[in-house]
Order: sequence, then structure tokens, then C-alpha cells
Amino acid sequence: DEQMAAWNRGDLDGFMDGYWKSDDLRFFSGATVTTGWQATLDRYRKRYQADGAEMGKLTFSDLEVEAVGHNEALARGRWTVETSTKTSGGLFTLIFRQVPGGWKIVHDHTSAAAQ
Repeated sequence: DEQMAAWNRGDLDGFMDGYWKSDDLRFFSGATVTTGWQATLDRYRKRYQADGAEMGKLTFSDLEVEAVGHNEALARGRWTVETSTKTSGGLFTLIFRQVPGGWKIVHDHTSAAAQ
């Protein structure tokens, strides 16, 4: 909920607080693997905050969370971003780990549905 709220107020730095601030963070999307927190932030900025880009409104649905150990959890669901010109969406699978600073996403595999 905190990530969704940050996104919807245009706060990409706040959105990124949900991710592990580590060079070992992995973000998979399409045929691309992004490695590291900073590279993931840069990817989001390029896609959603570059000239002419729009962050829109983010919603999550069909959320399932499953503990896979004392310090890890798996989350699955759907994401949707609505902008003034289009609606995009797809599926995600996240691995959360309890690290110093709380529960953070250490692995994100996000797919986009064909529009």
C-alpha cells in the first residue's frame, strides 16, 4: 500500500523505498534484467518521469502473499497503471526479504500484458 500511495502522488523515491537498496537487487521485465537498486530507479525514471512520460495511477489486485521461510515471502498479483492516454498492466512475482530496514523486495519479475 505504501508503494502504491507513493507512486500515485508522483513520489518515485518513496516508491523505491519498498526495494532493497543493494547492488544485488534483481528486476526482470520482458527480456531485460536490471541489476541493482540505482539501476532499477534509473529504469523507472526513464520510463515514467522522462519528458512526455506520465506516472499515472497505479493499482494492485489479486494479491497473494506466502511465507517461504522465517525471513522471506513470495508475493504475486496484477498491476495496472492508468494514464491520461492509456492503461497498461500485467503480472508480478516479488520476493521479499527481511533485511536491516524492514521487509524489502529483493527480486521483482514483472510482465506486461499485450495491449
